[in-house]
Amino acid sequence: MASDLIILCFLLVGLSFSPVISTNSEGNALHALRRRLSDPTNVLQSWDPTLVNPCTWFHVTCDSENHVIRLDLGNSNISGTLGPEIGDLQHLQYLELYRNGISGKIPTEMGNLRNLVSMDLYENKFERRIPKSFAKLKSLRFLRMNNNKLTGSIPRELSSLSKLKIFDVSNNDLCGTIPVDGPFADFSMESYENNRLSGPELQGLVPYDFGC
Repeated sequence: MASDLIILCFLLVGLSFSPVISTNSEGNALHALRRRLSDPTNVLQSWDPTLVNPCTWFHVTCDSENHVIRLDLGNSNISGTLGPEIGDLQHLQYLELYRNGISGKIPTEMGNLRNLVSMDLYENKFERRIPKSFAKLKSLRFLRMNNNKLTGSIPRELSSLSKLKIFDVSNNDLCGTIPVDGPFADFSMESYENNRLSGPELQGLVPYDFGC
């Protein structure tokens, strides 16, 4: 009996000193992002997963209900990849990841960021296609993905983003034609320069992915 009590005491002490990972889903998502990134200048040093929520972390802004609404990591000398967990930041309004060395594909799950107003991914090393899931970002006003290594065509589905005011995919390796419906009727050709695009879509005359 005494030996059982001793073992129980040791277990309780061990639990009291074990690091408690945040039960906040947004904190968990950001911690997962940190694990995927190389951070030689310790920009993410304050991202402590044992805290109840990430609202005290540097480069993270929360609203009055402790929801993460802004992530400011532009020009931070970070590299690595993004994972599906970033789609769990469902209150996020501003995503600033510009001028870093982030590579790999843009996760489809970023289409879950329904409150997003601005997404700046420019001057990184993103590859592969622009996710069609971005068409679900109905609040999006600014989308800048220029100076990456993106391929494939511009998803026609993005024509449904009626609030989109700024769109820049210049200096990639995109192909096909340029959408002409919705907000795309107002974007200048500078938004598309230095790609392999064949020009504006000629509906019914040329296949949308002509040249890909």
